Amino acid sequence: MVAESNTENRKAMVQAEEPQEISVERKLVALYTLQQIDSQIDKIRIIRGELPLEVQDLEDEIAGLETRIEKYNNETAGLKQQIAEKNLAIKDSQTLIKRYEEQQQNVRNNREYDSLSKEIEFQTLEIQLSEKRIREYNAKIEDFSREIADADRRLEERRGDLSVKKAELQSIVEETEKEEQDLLEKSKTSEEVVEDRLVMAYKRIRNNARNGLAVVQIERDACGGCFNKIPPQHQLDIRMHKKVIVCEYCGRILIDQDIVAKYHSEA
Repeated sequence: MVAESNTENRKAMVQAEEPQEISVERKLVALYTLQQIDSQIDKIRIIRGELPLEVQDLEDEIAGLETRIEKYNNETAGLKQQIAEKNLAIKDSQTLIKRYEEQQQNVRNNREYDSLSKEIEFQTLEIQLSEKRIREYNAKIEDFSREIADADRRLEERRGDLSVKKAELQSIVEETEKEEQDLLEKSKTSEEVVEDRLVMAYKRIRNNARNGLAVVQIERDACGGCFNKIPPQHQLDIRMHKKVIVCEYCGRILIDQDIVAKYHSEA
């Protein structure tokens, strides 16, 4: 008797340690629960709207304006350097002209005088060319100054817009962050009830669905996702809860009213 009792106890312990097979019905309830949670998360993210994208666009525009201003400033600095070099060249030419004019006072023949005259003419042309380049560089600097002023104005405006958008986004995030985190935890818990292959299939269907619905209820003998009619035999199979059945048109997982009712009774 004692031996039989010990044998029965061991059998009971083995059975308790063995994982129990989760019924298809339970899996369908878990999948529908997962869908409801993920739909709530979707709504929270929709509430945030396009703000994250708007913030990113403003940050990109600000970075672009800052790069443009830096480029204009660098080009302005380069032009100022060239102006300084041209001014030095003018001074060098003026010095040479003065020297050549002094040498003309002591020439011994016309050939030397003409040669110095050509040098003076050449240096005079160099001065005129340098002055022309300086005028061109100054005109470009003025253009860059206007561009920089315009970019600075737009940059200030965009920074103000970014500050407003970030504050608005932060406010919405703070309001919904805890709720979203709680829902994400619930989503993970629901995923644990279902085997990995079903969770992966659910996520794949959900990613491909325009409205994010991977699990839908039969409504008026039709799929609640694509609204195509479901054959009577298919509807009977869905109500039997013996296997997971998907819509032959859109691939969504189909459930009946009983699964929805069980979800609400457990919620």
